[in-house]
Parts: sequence; structure tokens; C-alpha cells
Amino acid sequence: MRTEAAKGRILVTLPAPAQDGVSLRLLYSTALKTGLGSAPLGLDRGRIGNTQLLAFRRIGGKIAVQFENPRFRASAGDAAQQSAVASDFGISTVWLTDIAETLPDGRLVIDIAPFLALDTLGIAASLNQESDVLGVGPATAIAGQGFRLDDKLSLADPATVRLFPDNLEVDAIQTFVSDKPGAEIENIVPEPRKVTLTVHHSFVRLPEPGFVPRPFDPRLGGFATQAVDFSAPLGAPVVSDLANRFRLEKLDPTAPRSRVKKPIIFYLDRNTPEPIRSALLEGIGWWSDAFDQAGFIDAFRVEMLPEGADPLDARYNMVNWVDRATRGWAYGQQIVDPRTGEIVKGMVVLGSLRARQDIQIFQALVGAAELNSGGPNDPVKVALDRLAQLGAHEVGHTLGFAHNFAASTQDRASVMDYPPPRIGLADGKPDLSDAYAKGIGIWDVATVRWLYADTDERETAEAAARYRFVQDDNARAADTSQVWGGLWDDGVDPTAELNRLMAVRAAALSRFGLDALSPGEPVANLRRRFVPLWLLHRYQLVAAAKAIGGVEFAYAVKGDGREAAAPVAPAQQRAALEAALATLRPEALRVSPALVPLLSAAQNGNTDRQYETEIFATAGGPVFDPLVAADAAAQLTAQTLLAPRRLARLVVQSQGDASALGVGEMLDRLTATVLASTGDDLGRRIAYRTLATMAQVARRPDATPEVAAAIDQKLTDVGAALAKRKASGAERAWALSLSRRLLDPAQRDQLAASLPRMVTVPPGDPIGEDDWMDLSSLLAPVE
Repeated sequence: MRTEAAKGRILVTLPAPAQDGVSLRLLYSTALKTGLGSAPLGLDRGRIGNTQLLAFRRIGGKIAVQFENPRFRASAGDAAQQSAVASDFGISTVWLTDIAETLPDGRLVIDIAPFLALDTLGIAASLNQESDVLGVGPATAIAGQGFRLDDKLSLADPATVRLFPDNLEVDAIQTFVSDKPGAEIENIVPEPRKVTLTVHHSFVRLPEPGFVPRPFDPRLGGFATQAVDFSAPLGAPVVSDLANRFRLEKLDPTAPRSRVKKPIIFYLDRNTPEPIRSALLEGIGWWSDAFDQAGFIDAFRVEMLPEGADPLDARYNMVNWVDRATRGWAYGQQIVDPRTGEIVKGMVVLGSLRARQDIQIFQALVGAAELNSGGPNDPVKVALDRLAQLGAHEVGHTLGFAHNFAASTQDRASVMDYPPPRIGLADGKPDLSDAYAKGIGIWDVATVRWLYADTDERETAEAAARYRFVQDDNARAADTSQVWGGLWDDGVDPTAELNRLMAVRAAALSRFGLDALSPGEPVANLRRRFVPLWLLHRYQLVAAAKAIGGVEFAYAVKGDGREAAAPVAPAQQRAALEAALATLRPEALRVSPALVPLLSAAQNGNTDRQYETEIFATAGGPVFDPLVAADAAAQLTAQTLLAPRRLARLVVQSQGDASALGVGEMLDRLTATVLASTGDDLGRRIAYRTLATMAQVARRPDATPEVAAAIDQKLTDVGAALAKRKASGAERAWALSLSRRLLDPAQRDQLAASLPRMVTVPPGDPIGEDDWMDLSSLLAPVE
């Protein structure tokens, strides 16, 4: 190949075409060399696109760049059958170009620079998105409108071309324009109507034959490449999954322990500062223990990226350290051969502000005096422990391992869970000495053995039976049914841990104040530090509530003895309900009057977007409103308990078991709890939020007829009781007003739609929360 910088041309020489016109097949992947800096939009430095099987095909006097479709195949068929299957399913022609030169031996020369300027990564869709493009977090409406590639402001850069024996690497500048860029982009880009990013293109030689695909096993999870094989025998499935994994071969395949032909090496971004660098090297290095225990000696290493190396070069598995305007998700990605599931490159993106948010939380718990003390409660030290775990977690994804959100219920069995800090109490004070686990987990060792070693069915079945495993679909949403599927939760018993954590929260709140600030720090920062402490229980609450209407099930196969799903025992469900109801009681939601003046300190200076998203709405200016804080916490509990799918499961379970917790009993306990303490504004706000949420749920299109009827009747009963309540003053006015709204159908509908009165709950997850109670969900079917 050669470049012509003055003309902007990048000329590549292709082999002479075969009979079918195909000159060359490669793996093709794109990645961002420069990022946008927006956590919600996910356009981070190091983000990669889909891996494509790219073919250069001669058609007449032109060359077509086509993305082929290897998912549909006839692997055991002859050439004619394979060709027939390929002809039955669509491919994508993404670019056509003239042949610049035909060499005497039939080789063809083309200029690929115009192709490199195309938006093959899908940046325009990300800039215009209305939900989480990465699929790792909740949906968020955040984007601009009408962004499109401007080809006059986009071009490939010939100076960036790097050709190696097995891969070609080259960059292109791409500019996207819009007259409505949106607030997120306006907050970051100097001319928000023109967003310029540098896109890296990798063309990689197809892996050599010899890789042995491994069938995906649902019992142990992971990531998979789907194969639709029409040569499968009749009676055998046509659709199957191939587990994604690196090629890892022992020098002595027959030995229980052996060195390997080529170790898996991950490289850490040289931009990673100390002491973060050391923490990540330690945590990522834990995987070497898992491979060693699986019989692979020195099979995994983590090192600093060699000086001068390009982190986007397809030869390097990378852990990138990136900065964003606000905190956001970390993620692990794979470049995978779509024919076999072989991982060619792993790419991790870690956001720098996550650690700083963790420090905010730890500082609220133990005080600013512990900062950089080096002790067990040093927020910086604990944040570094968290980063070590995070590095191991995200690299685990690139190795082929999925989340296991049940690991926290089996004594931290996996780094592939989402871990909260384990907060103890020592002499009545929060203690962080055991905040995060060190080292790889027993589940991780089992999955390495399954994915990379030659395990037999007996060993796989034993591992699946020994350890709990819950993946994203059955865990991420707050209303999923799997009792063990919680995020950011801890403990062998989620209900007991919620009760314990509420005691930790109370102790921490009783000590919270100016000690959470460093000398000279603005007092206004207390408002931001207060929120994660106030909502410390938010994820353990969700984890405990999954017992209510919950089911214990496995990703079973016939014959393993775990085929049947079992409802959670009624006593366990009632215990979880009582623990959740305790989070609604006024004593749990009363902000100390002594804190209100401190939380009302004024802020001065330029607006900090991260700060603004992290605090509760005020009562005007800086004035803290304790009822808003109580409302936010009550809203989380009410929405969790009243999730329509949870209530539907209660109906189903009570049909088969008279002793089961039913919807009626749950609504009775819920309303009795919130109506027992309406003598002050706090109790009335909690009751209002709960009853309003009930009205909203009854009108949701995904509420079953049985659930809607039960809630409607309960609200009618409550309305009648409030009309007869003997009270005076503010309580009497509140009871009569709410009674009228509950008993009149039109006013109840207005109550259900009174979303402006719902408070905004600051984000807990790295990007934010999906508001499942938004107005559109009340008016249109929920997908």
C-alpha cells in the first residue's frame, strides 16, 4: 500500500479476485480515538463498534465493500449448500469505488480514504439517541436532534496509516452537524453545532484455522456468537450459541497443568495516573490466579502499554482510562470473529469520575479527616480498592464472562457482580475496613475452567449446582422475579442486610455534619455528600424486595435436577415486606433539624453540571427542604413495592397457595404503615406519595386487571376512612382533601397523572435512573 498525503489518498493493493469476485476477506472494526466526554451518550475514547466480516468484491469495473452475514451457515454442507445458504440471507454493501489500477498479475489498487470517512461506527445515531446506547445502563432521554455526518468536514488522515503483518490501522476525522445539539453537547463542545471525533479503523487478517468453538452453556453464562446452521441434522437445533473466548492453547494439551503457546496479555493505558495505575494493575492481575487454578501456567498478564504503541492497534488488548464531564459506566468490549466466537481483542473503558464519586460517599460516611490517612477508613484507599475490583470486573467481560448478580449472596463469589461497599459499625461508627474483597472469586475460577479448560459435563453440572448465577435479564430491573438477582447489594440474606444497613445509615446520619468537609471546603458541598448517605439503602431495598413475589430458578438443562422454579417461602416474603415497610416509617425519613441550616449553605461560582445532578431540589435558592429528601426515599420504596409485575406475581402465587402473601395483604400492610403516622407534615408526605403511587400503578397499562381492581378498591376504602378520620388542623384538611381526590374518579385520575409533584431522585447508578413512572408510561402501552 502507499499514501498520497497531498491528494488525501490511501491506496491499498488487493489480491486478484476469486471466481466469486471476492478479492479479500478481513475482520473490520472501528473505535473512537477521541471521545466526546459525555457519559450518557457513551462516545468515549476507546469505544468500539460492531465487528464485521468485510469482503472486497469486484463487480464489473468497481470494488464493493460488503459486510457479509456469517451467522447463517451450513457448516457441514458442501460448497454448493454453503453458497445456497449465503444467498438466502441479506448482506450489506456499504461502499462502492472505482478501481484505480489493475496490476499485471491481476491485483487491484483502490483508494479507501473515502470509505474511512463514512459513519460506520454509528456516531450520528449516538448523538441523536434517546436511550442508553451501550446497553449497560437505564434508558435516559438526553440527546440532540438531527445530527448528520458532514462529508465536507470529514476525511481520512494518510499520516496515521500503520501497516503490520496481520492488521492495517488508520484514522479518520468525522464531523457531525445539527442545528439542535441539545444541552448535553452544549455543556461540552465549543461549537456544539459541529461535533468532530477521530475514528480509528482496524482491518485484521482472519484468524488462522485451528480455533475450536465451544458451545455456549446457559448454566454458567458468558457472551456468545449466534450460529444459525441449516446443515444441522433433523431433530437437532438449527440455532445455537458459540461462547466468545480467546484462543488459549496449552503447550502440552494432555497435561493437567501446562504453559501456553500464547498468553493473554492486557495493557494499561499510559495515561492512567498513580496511585490508580497500581490499583488497576493489581486488580486486573487477579485473573492470572484464576487461569493458574484452571491449569494454565502464566497464561494471563497485565502490563503497561509499551511507549509509542497505539492503544487502538488490534494487536493490543487494552484498558483505557478516560475522562468525562460527568460520572458514567465502565464497560468491557470485544472484537470477535463472527464465524467462530474467537475473541481477537479486548477493549475496556474506565471513567475517572467514578472513583471521585466513591470518595464522596466514603467521606460522608467516615469524615474528611480520614482522607489520605492511609488507614482502613481512608476514602482514597477504599476507592483504590474499588478500582482494583472494577478493573478485574471489566477485563472479565472482555475475557468472555457475563455478570453474576447472585455472587454477593455467596460471600463475594465473583468480581463479576456489582459490589457496594461493605460498611460495618465499630463503636457505633461506620467502618470501611472490609469495604471491598481482594482477589478473584470462586465463581470466576469455575467459569475460567468451563470456558478455557477441557471440563467434562459432570464438572460443569457440579459447578452450576454449587454456585448461584443470575445474569442481567433476571436482575437489572427493580421488579425482576429472581430472589437472588440484586445489583449493588450484599449479604447472604438480602432482607437481613437491609435491616442491618438501615442501622448503619442511622448511625452515619447521626454523625453527619461539617466533619464530612475538608478545611476550607465550601459548606455547600454538604448537600451533595448528604444524598448518597441518605439513600444508602436504595439498592439493598430493591434486593430485599425481590423476595416479594419472588421465585428461585436456575438456567437449567434437562436432567440436572434444577428444572423447576420455586416461589419464595411465604414467611420469607413477609419478612422482606416488613423490612421494606420500615424504610417508609417517619423515624427512618426524618432529617435532623440541626442539619437543615448546614445543608442550606449557598453556593457561588460557575455551575458544576455534576454537582447539580447529585443534589435534591431545594425550597428555593440554597434552602434545603427535608420533605423533598423524605419524598425521594419514600418514592423509591413505593415504586419498588408497587411494581406491576411484582404485584402480578403475588396474584399468581396466591392462586396456588392459600398461605402465600397476596396483593390484598400487601396493600393492607402498606397503607396501614403509612397512615399510622400522619400527625405531622412528614408522615402526611409519606402517605401522600404512597397513595399517589398506588393510583398511578392502577392506571398503568401493564397492571393486570386483578392488580388494578385490588388497588382501586383499596384506594376507595382509604378514601372512605379518611373522610371519617377524627383529626384537626392541618391533618384534618389533608385527610379531607385527599379523601375527595380518592373517592372521585376524575380527581383520582388527576392524582395519578400529577407527575409534576413527584420529586427528582438523584442518580445512584453511574449514569442515572430510568423513571418507570413517567407520564408516557401511564398513557401508552409499556414495551
